[in-house]
Amino acid sequence: MSTTRRSFLAATGVALGALGLAACTPQQQDDQQPADTSTDSSEQQVDPSEFKDLELNDSSWQYDTDNDCYYQLGLKYCLKPASEKYESLAIFVPGAYFDAEKSGDAYKCTPKKDGVVGSLNPASAPAVMPINSVRLSAQACPEAYGYAGLERYLSAGMVYVYAGFRGRSAGIESGSKEMYPGGAPWPVVDLKAAVRYLRYNAGKLPFNPDRIISFGYGMGGGASAALGALGDSDLYAKYLTAIGAATHDAEGDTLSDRVYGSATWCPLTSFDTQDAAYEWMMGQFASTDTRADGTWTKLLSTHLAAAYGDYVNTMDLRGDGGEALTLNAVNDGTYLDGSYYEYVLSVITNAASDFFNSTSFPYTYTPSQLGDPCFPGDPNLVADSAEAADAATTEEGTTSSNQGSQQGEGSSSSQPQEQNGVSSVNSTVYDSIDSYLNSLNSGNRWITYSSGRGAARISSLWDFVTHCRPASRSVCAFDMIDLSSSINQLFGIGEESTLHFDQTVSDLLKDHQDEYAKIVGFDKALPDAWEADLQKIDAEEASMADRVSAMNPLYTLSGHYDGYGKAAVAPYWRINSGLAQTNAAICGELNLALALKQYDGVQSVAYQPVWGCGFELAERSGDAQDNLVAWILSCCPQVENAGADESADPSDEDSDGSAS
Repeated sequence: MSTTRRSFLAATGVALGALGLAACTPQQQDDQQPADTSTDSSEQQVDPSEFKDLELNDSSWQYDTDNDCYYQLGLKYCLKPASEKYESLAIFVPGAYFDAEKSGDAYKCTPKKDGVVGSLNPASAPAVMPINSVRLSAQACPEAYGYAGLERYLSAGMVYVYAGFRGRSAGIESGSKEMYPGGAPWPVVDLKAAVRYLRYNAGKLPFNPDRIISFGYGMGGGASAALGALGDSDLYAKYLTAIGAATHDAEGDTLSDRVYGSATWCPLTSFDTQDAAYEWMMGQFASTDTRADGTWTKLLSTHLAAAYGDYVNTMDLRGDGGEALTLNAVNDGTYLDGSYYEYVLSVITNAASDFFNSTSFPYTYTPSQLGDPCFPGDPNLVADSAEAADAATTEEGTTSSNQGSQQGEGSSSSQPQEQNGVSSVNSTVYDSIDSYLNSLNSGNRWITYSSGRGAARISSLWDFVTHCRPASRSVCAFDMIDLSSSINQLFGIGEESTLHFDQTVSDLLKDHQDEYAKIVGFDKALPDAWEADLQKIDAEEASMADRVSAMNPLYTLSGHYDGYGKAAVAPYWRINSGLAQTNAAICGELNLALALKQYDGVQSVAYQPVWGCGFELAERSGDAQDNLVAWILSCCPQVENAGADESADPSDEDSDGSAS
C-alpha cells in the first residue's frame, strides 16, 4: 500500500493541542497559526483596546425572578457587522452563577466563584450554542425573552448562548438597499466571531471559556461540524477580519475560535463528495426518473458512483481496529465490495440489531422530518406546521422511506404530531417482530433477526437501500443541474444567488461530454458553464474550492486534503443520524466519525446511526435534548478552580452507552 499524506503526516506529527483540544497531528509549520489561544502580547504588538467596543456591559443584565435567569439580548459580537440583526447574540445565565445588585432598571452582575448548579460551577460550566436551522437559513438574534425550553440547559448548570448568523444566501438589511454577503462560509464565520466574543468577555461571564459546545441539525449540523473541525483555520481569517471579529483580548492575548465539542443530527456537510456519495450508496440502485435507462444522467450516475469509490481509496480511512477501509470493484465494475463496503453494511446491521434488542412490541412507526426551530432561545420563532415542514424539506430529499411503514400485518393510523420542530404523520403499528419483519421483507427476504443471538442480518446494501432508503433526489443531488438546491444557494455569490460548486461533476462532464452528447437531453453548453462557476471568486477573493473546503470538516481531519492538521479540532463529538432518511448518503457522517476516531487529541466520538428514524433528531431512546444535555455533562467534569487541570477524559463511555 502506498504512503498517503495522512500516514506520512501521522508518522511525523508531534504537535499537541492546548487545554484538552485536539492536536494538529503534523508538526506546526512556521507560517501556521498555533493551536494555543494565548501568545506573548509583547510579540504581537497589538492595541489592547482595539476591541473595547465589544466589551460586555455588566450593568445591563435583566433578571427573570420566576426562573432565576439573568439574560442580555442583542449583543453585537463584531465591530463591523454586515447585519446587526443577525450578527448579535443573546446570553442566558443560571441565577446561582452571579452576584447581582440592582442598577436602575437592570442588574450589575459579577461571576460568583462558589456558585453551583447541579454538578457544575462557573469554573466548569460550558457555554452551549444552538444552530437552529435545518437548511442554514439566517438565524436572527432574539429580540424578546422567553424561558420556555431553556430550563433543561440552565438547570444543568450551562450558560446558553443564542448567536445569530447570516444564512445560506445574501440578504438586504431592513431600511437599506445594500445587499450583505451570505452563503459559504459566512454562517460559520459569524459563529466563530461569536465564539471569540465570548472569550473576549470571559472575565465577565460565569463559564469556562475553553468549554464552548455547538449543536445543530441538517445543514446546521454541518455548520456545527465545521466549527468543531476547523478551529482557528486560516481559511476564515480574511472573513473574520472583514467583520471586525476580535483577534485578541484586552490584555493583547490571541483569541481562539475553536470549540470544545460539537453535536449534530443528520449533518449535511462535505459537499465536495456528497453528489458522488449519494450515487454510490443510493443512486446506482435506482432506475427511474433521472436514473432511467437511456438517459445521459443515468450514465453520469454510474460515473459519479465510480468516482466515489476512487475517492474512498485515497482517503486512508481506518476501521475500529485500525484496518484500512477500501472499495473493490465487482465484475460489472461497480464498487460494491471491499472492507469499506462491509463496514458500511455492518454499521447498518448493528443499528438494526440494537433496534430489535431494545424495542418493545407492539411498535408504532411514525415517519418524521425536521423543521425549524428545534431548540429554544427565540420565542418569536413558531414551530412550522406539518405543511410548512414538508415545503421546507421536500427539496432536501426528506420524503420518508418505507422503512417500517409498509403495511404488512401492521395497522395504519393518522396521528399528526408536532414537537421541537419535527412534523410526524401516518403512524403504522406493528403487533410483533414478525409482522415488522414481514413488512420489511415484502417482495424478497433480505433482513432477518435472531432473538437468541440478539443480532440482525442484512443481505446487501442494495437490498437495504431499495427497501429502506431509496434515492429521492435527482442525479447531482446537491449541486443540481438546474441550480435549484439550497446548496447551490450556499455557494452563490452576491447577485448570482446560485452557483455550481462540485469539482467532481465538472471533471466528469468535461471528460465524458462526447458520451453524454450522444444521448438525447444533454446540453452541450453545460460543461463550460459548470467550469465557469467553479472559477468565480467571492468578495473576499476566495476561490470556490476554498469556500467548499471551509464547509468541510474532513478538510482538516484527513490527509487526503491540503488542510490536514492545520486547525484546532474539538475533542468531543456526538453524531446521530436516522437510517431511514433519503436526503443524503450515510457516507458523509460515517467518514467524519471514522476520521475523528483516528485523529490525535480527539477524546470521544459518539456516532449513533438510528434504525427506524429518518431526517430528524434521531435517538435510540429518550428525548433528543435531554440526551444532548447528558452528553454535554459527561464531557464537562467538575473543576474546583479556574487553574485546575481539566485535560483528563471524564469518562471512558458516553452517557448513552455509545463506545468512545
